[in-house]
Amino acid sequence: MAYVISEDCIACGTCISECPSEAISEGDIYSINPDLCTECGTCADVCPNEAISLP
Repeated sequence: MAYVISEDCIACGTCISECPSEAISEGDIYSINPDLCTECGTCADVCPNEAISLP
């Protein structure tokens, strides 16, 4: 089960550079491609707004 980014995302860019599988896409609210996400949790660990979690 891939991580998801909630509406609390402020599109700060912190997570995108930390993702080892390049599963995160930019936008008004970032999104995670579930086919690429390896569930490592790095993105959730670095998110300053706690907007990333497992569903």
